[in-house]
Amino acid sequence: MPKISSKGLNMPQSPIRKLAPFADRAIEEGKKIYFLNIGQPDISTPKVALDAVKNNDLDILSYSPSSGFESYKKKLAKYYVENGIDIEADDLIVTTGGSEALLFTMGSITDPGDEVIIPEPFYANYNGFAVASGVIVKPVESHFEDNFALPPISEFEKQITEKTKAIIICNPGNPTGYLYTKDEIQKLADLALKHDLFIVADEVYREFVYDGEEHYSIMSLPELKNHAIMVDSVSKRYSMCGARIGCMVSKNKELMATALKFAQARLSPPTFAQIASEAALETKKDYFTEVNEEYTSRRDTLIEALEDIKGVKVAKPKGAFYCVAELPVEDTEDFAKWMLSEFDVNGETVMVAPAAGFYSTPHTGMNQIRIAYVLEKQNLLKAVAIIKMALQAYAKR
Repeated sequence: MPKISSKGLNMPQSPIRKLAPFADRAIEEGKKIYFLNIGQPDISTPKVALDAVKNNDLDILSYSPSSGFESYKKKLAKYYVENGIDIEADDLIVTTGGSEALLFTMGSITDPGDEVIIPEPFYANYNGFAVASGVIVKPVESHFEDNFALPPISEFEKQITEKTKAIIICNPGNPTGYLYTKDEIQKLADLALKHDLFIVADEVYREFVYDGEEHYSIMSLPELKNHAIMVDSVSKRYSMCGARIGCMVSKNKELMATALKFAQARLSPPTFAQIASEAALETKKDYFTEVNEEYTSRRDTLIEALEDIKGVKVAKPKGAFYCVAELPVEDTEDFAKWMLSEFDVNGETVMVAPAAGFYSTPHTGMNQIRIAYVLEKQNLLKAVAIIKMALQAYAKR
């Protein structure tokens, strides 16, 4: 048989989706699963976005421009300006989800063998995008005890070599829910300027910020004009994960001209999804007020319930809709598989995401899980009750 590529063999499985076969078997056995493993909101997609597709009278479903529809780009740029990010339509490329924006970014700023620095734990697919691009991830560990705050800048500097091209952050963070402060963003900016590096900021959760805190975008710092790259998406903002529309944003003209060549190679982002995304920008601001209030309430309900379980610790998030919990087990992947395959309470069980897959450093985060609080509070409480009983039963095996 012809040989599979080393790159393909080294491509990591998603810690969010790798347990899907266990869940499928549990469902076949008639079990009900509370899915806490994936960031698929149960919040309704804005009606204005769905209606834009339903009521469209296109005669031909044609290509869009490679960088996206101009009308959408202009409205999107206006949205950013209203949120304190001074960009123009030419500063962005519409992509097939935030994932493609990250791939375009990797392709535009790195060559095989180059390095990127990422505070861990981090969105697991950053590992995959790096492998696909032949790039080496240099992790800097943030700590559970600090709610996963930005590690000291000195720890980043220790990782910088002649091969270092960028620092990548997610703000607010996935999987931690950590929200970087203005001071932390400035420290990263100063480091990037000192060593002439790019900063790539994944800001897809920008709307979900709690406790009166404020989100500081990497794009808001004028001194980073040629260094800052923002990745964004409609997936979480408007509960439109299936639309697969994101964007890559930078004021660096040479970089964006390079990224456009990658966009041309894949032809164009999907037409109907752009129509829906453009319409979604008309969503009233009170939509986000209500959604934030709901997620804040869910977060508080979840954390209180988890902390009531003996041996469980939780890092309190300030944004996004995830939290990381430490469990009194040695291997949460084994525990997660066991919950799906061998445990239930009256025919119900829970699916979580083992957190080790969100680290690049081997054997790190083995006793942690990521929970997405994307279920309504009643179901969150049911799920936590099942986890509590599962932990008790697992310890007695």
